[in-house]
Amino acid sequence: MRAHEQVRVEDGTEEPFASFGLHGTPGTDEFWAAATPASVPFGKGGWVTLFLWRGGPAVIEFESWSEPVPLLRWRDTDCWYAEVPMPERLRVTYRFLAGDASYADPFNPVGAGGDRSIVATPDAPPQPHWPAVDAADVLPLPRTRIRWAGGLLGGRRTVRVHPAGGGGPVVLLLDGDDWLYLHPAMTAFDAAVAAGDMPPVTLVFLPAKDRQTEFGCRPELWEAVRDELLPLVAECGVPADLDRLVVAGQSLGGLSAMYAATEFPELVSRVACQSGSFWWTPEAADLPDPLGGPVGGAIAARLRERPAPAGLRIAFDLGEHETRMRPHCELVETLTAESGATVRVSRSAAGHDRAGWRQAMLRDVAWALA
Repeated sequence: MRAHEQVRVEDGTEEPFASFGLHGTPGTDEFWAAATPASVPFGKGGWVTLFLWRGGPAVIEFESWSEPVPLLRWRDTDCWYAEVPMPERLRVTYRFLAGDASYADPFNPVGAGGDRSIVATPDAPPQPHWPAVDAADVLPLPRTRIRWAGGLLGGRRTVRVHPAGGGGPVVLLLDGDDWLYLHPAMTAFDAAVAAGDMPPVTLVFLPAKDRQTEFGCRPELWEAVRDELLPLVAECGVPADLDRLVVAGQSLGGLSAMYAATEFPELVSRVACQSGSFWWTPEAADLPDPLGGPVGGAIAARLRERPAPAGLRIAFDLGEHETRMRPHCELVETLTAESGATVRVSRSAAGHDRAGWRQAMLRDVAWALA
């Protein structure tokens, strides 16, 4: 059964969702007071998850994992629902689309930004240090801001800096605004340091303005980081060990981090890479199927010509449900290890989704600094 197809687990009663632990007649105050996403076993090792929506027609949009799922109405009530089959070990970001607007799940206390929520199957591993943040919550921001204007990249951007545990080696977070406004990375790193799961670090949240251009295999971004951004970090007044730099990047950011490690080894020798877009080639954006090009893309070609620096320490992570990404990532992982670099490979209970990347990022940054 495909993910976007629905299942009716129980039917024909006044408590149609009792098998999910949800009692009461749909549409009543008693029912809505207890409403929440819930999963029950389904098939051979999978799950079916109940999602509820109150009001009118809506569609659930999942991040990269499934086609959109339309909700069904329960009789003539204001209860709309979807029973969605899910595989083992999945954590996924989703939102409701109603009309021209998008909404977080009002019955789910785990949010990701103002209009998204996160759900996990019961067998998905926990994510220590990441607090449950409601979609309406405003995430804390680092006090230190760097105004980075002009220079090699042009334009202006605000870079935030946070000394977790008092500061230490620099951790450069690509797509920094996502880790400020969608997922509470500052809070999570603080908690990880306090628990002794990583040493004190200085977080540098680097926002992207044009991901397709900046994160392609081009030198401009890393020349700007080396010659402009890091000197600004050194002058900002926050303790920072610039001699120990970890770059954390996901998707195109992971591609860019790997590119930096191969082309700027004197700058980048420690990397936490989640779901790197290793299908990328200069022509990929013009292809009908960007992932259908050469396996491993430009990075694999580069590694065949010139091995990765032996001093590179890099952690690769990929979502267990990213089936089309797997050949590209596995080839780059293998070629990097064969180069003599120190490599760690893991798989997360997710698709191409920050809901899975965030725990891998904490773990792999700590490993890169070990």
